[in-house]
Amino acid sequence: MSTRKVSLASSPTTRFFTKASRCSPFPSSGGQTRLRPRPSATAVMAAGLCRAFGALLLSAAPLRTRFSVPPLFFPPSGVAGGVLAAARRGLSGSVPRCTTNPLWKCRVKYTVRPVGMKKTGGRDHTGRIRVRGIGGGHKRRYRMIDFQRLRYEEGAPPEPFTEKVIHVRYDPCRSADIALVAGGNRKRWIIATENMQPGDIIKNSSHIGRMAVLANEGDAYPLGALPVGTLICNLESHPGKGAQYIRAAGTCGVLLRKVNGTAIVQLPSKRHMQVLETCVATVGRVSNIDHNKRVIGKAGRNRWLGKRPHTGLWHRKGGWAGRKIKPLPPMKSYVNLPRVTVQE
Repeated sequence: MSTRKVSLASSPTTRFFTKASRCSPFPSSGGQTRLRPRPSATAVMAAGLCRAFGALLLSAAPLRTRFSVPPLFFPPSGVAGGVLAAARRGLSGSVPRCTTNPLWKCRVKYTVRPVGMKKTGGRDHTGRIRVRGIGGGHKRRYRMIDFQRLRYEEGAPPEPFTEKVIHVRYDPCRSADIALVAGGNRKRWIIATENMQPGDIIKNSSHIGRMAVLANEGDAYPLGALPVGTLICNLESHPGKGAQYIRAAGTCGVLLRKVNGTAIVQLPSKRHMQVLETCVATVGRVSNIDHNKRVIGKAGRNRWLGKRPHTGLWHRKGGWAGRKIKPLPPMKSYVNLPRVTVQE
């Protein structure tokens, strides 16, 4: 049996390994191996920087600005054209500009018409699941809620004004009902109170007098103008910031006392909170008080609401289970009080 010697110097594999630092094999249509130049280290580094910059733009939602990618980063042709073009797909040439306006998060014109929403499925901008048990469900449309009751019209003096309730309806994006109110030359959505009905007239005022006012349900007043013991909801933490507390269905807080220009409110969790007396709150209780008594009835209804099933694995209840007797948390204060110095 004759042995045939193969010349390694002329084989395509040997040519590839001898020039691996510069070239890579790429089969052509003729069956022969032709060499394609690899991207340089500078091109690979630029592609990585572009991908990182694109992720940074997507993650910095409150500070998004209109951004245009310089053309010198992405040459139309060349060694690194394909690599940089792939990295460019993650960047957006026009990102919506957002502000810190408490009425709505993005710079869009306020409207009472419902706005379309996109489902995230519990995933963030990177595609990873951040909140489990979310996904699917019926389509929802968002209605912009004005949580700042003392929002005056353009050019109007800061005086008390009234609004009329047009109708009260269900909102798929929250547990409480919402009400469409109209006054002056505008309409807006607000959180409805327990007994609010179409045709009611609600009052909004920022005046704090020497005597406490006799407010009706649905009216908005500063805490300093309300009598002690009033049931309130839609409470502000800072004057003019908009309601951030006591907004869930059926909840209410209690105005306990007023101390040196501040007001102490008991939250639904029985925790006490101290805010300035100029913070505005709505008189009454939030609507839809029977929200916690609703019967789901079947698993399919939870899927309609966008809730995915959880595991049915049985977990043993250890020492962490059961009632705990512990003191209430300390009072939460949003007031910068001066320090008290003890003189000996």
